[in-house]
Amino acid sequence: MFDTCRIPGTLTDTVQHWQDSDYIAVYHRGRYFRLRVYQAGRLLSPRELEFQIQRILDDPSPPSKGEAKLGALTAGDRIPWAKARVKYFSSGVNKRSLDCIEKASFFVSLDDDDDGVTADDPASLDSYAKSLLHGKCYDRWFDKSFTIIYFKNGKMGINAEHSWADAPVVSHLWQHVLSTDCFQLGYNAEGHCKGEVDSSLPQPQKLNWEIPPECEEQISQSLAVAQALASDVDLHVFSFQDFGKGKVKKCRVSPDAFIQMALQLAYYRDQRRFCLTYEASMTRLFREGRTETVRSCSNESSAFIRALEGGEAAHVCRRLFHEAAEKHQHLYRLAMTGAGIDRHLFCLYVMSKYLGVESPFLKEVQSEPWRLSTSQSPMHVEMFDLVNHPEYVSCGGGFGPVADDGYGVSYSVLGENILSFNIACKLSCTDTSAHAFGAQIRKALRDLLQLLIPNQTEFKTEEKRPEAKKDL
Repeated sequence: MFDTCRIPGTLTDTVQHWQDSDYIAVYHRGRYFRLRVYQAGRLLSPRELEFQIQRILDDPSPPSKGEAKLGALTAGDRIPWAKARVKYFSSGVNKRSLDCIEKASFFVSLDDDDDGVTADDPASLDSYAKSLLHGKCYDRWFDKSFTIIYFKNGKMGINAEHSWADAPVVSHLWQHVLSTDCFQLGYNAEGHCKGEVDSSLPQPQKLNWEIPPECEEQISQSLAVAQALASDVDLHVFSFQDFGKGKVKKCRVSPDAFIQMALQLAYYRDQRRFCLTYEASMTRLFREGRTETVRSCSNESSAFIRALEGGEAAHVCRRLFHEAAEKHQHLYRLAMTGAGIDRHLFCLYVMSKYLGVESPFLKEVQSEPWRLSTSQSPMHVEMFDLVNHPEYVSCGGGFGPVADDGYGVSYSVLGENILSFNIACKLSCTDTSAHAFGAQIRKALRDLLQLLIPNQTEFKTEEKRPEAKKDL
């Protein structure tokens, strides 16, 4: 998790891990700094960290030539970045500064903009998520294992590189950070971090660069590629508070299966068709296990949705729903215990390439688009008192769109009464809309509960948006 960076290569990238670092890399207003977090063998106090960060904020020095948007190299195409790294950053001052960033414990971006959730602006959650996902495309170091982002107004969030680990690892880290900050460390009456400051702390070290014009051109090209991708992202994040897993469990249904059936229903209503659906399942029962695919669109789920949309009797729809939910749970158990099919097929595909064996079947399977890609971000809600401190509830995480004409949906189950959704698609696709799909998801959730509990009272029409004090 720490001291880790993705290193670009012309054939393949590598994940590099170094021994424990005693500093972090900090970006602010186009400058990069090395901030040591130890003094005489001890970790700096929160007040000392605040003091050092303030020194960076107050530093008037301008960026070096070509430094301000250097991070765009990590956001563009990989092969040009790999070649530029060898050509311009393999020796001298540039190598020393690049090593400092790549070998840092992690990366911190001090944004000069205000962002975060505001109670009077429902769209603020969407812009908050977009900023954390890609920022300005040069103010994150996307190759670092994770970047912690602080906005000017004190709101914060995290951006994680995906090759070294999956969402649960980052989620656990982030919730530990939030709960420790909110309920253990705290702040003094003036709003400062607690602790004393050692007056002999050295100044944070500004990194130096010598960027030639040819490299500046490559930075500009990478930035153009990244900004085109970022500007095409349509993101919608919302908190669903009509009901949560507490009421779903009373229906004797797995909350995950319930949500997946709602996503199938929402997608069918949105597109008037079914599609290959990806749900990420953890395989962490195995050493170095990552993910397997649950194919949530099944014969059983399709039969249920056709019956529901075709006006079949309620008792028939309820029976088909439970059959579909049970099938989903069966597929999930197979996936998490190593009996899934997609990683097996991928391994066969890789072996066929290595052996030079042509397989029309494997080629077709690997080319099929996942127009609905879903993932549940696990939330360790035991770290928070959701009843007395709802303002600290995280909205979970999300990811960018996977298919050009599809949706990416990340969702979280928060306590007993809240569900959170992060929807992504591409603006360039005229057939998809994150907001429209969000509306379909809300309606599908309500309709399914109404089906399972016929005497369900009317739902709220507007989701409340508690102001999150800290993070997304």
